[in-house]
Amino acid sequence: MKKPQKQVTTFLEKWLDKSIRQYVGAMDEKNNGHLHELIMGGIEKPLVEIVLKETGGNQTQAANILGINRNTLRKKIAEYKIKCNNKT
Repeated sequence: MKKPQKQVTTFLEKWLDKSIRQYVGAMDEKNNGHLHELIMGGIEKPLVEIVLKETGGNQTQAANILGINRNTLRKKIAEYKIKCNNKT
């Protein structure tokens, strides 16, 4: 039985809230800014890698799960230098 979407959303919101508060609290003048870029880069690459692994490298299926175009997925694979055996 799958978890309802709301439970997943609530978990993610709580996790992000805690993580981002800790990071922002530790920021100083040297590393201010670029929080969005840091968070998105830190999340996006492992997300793409995990979904590709779970789909056996099937890029069409991974793109569908991620809710992005297959060409966008291929761009991210190249951008993050992700090794992917299956090109479909």
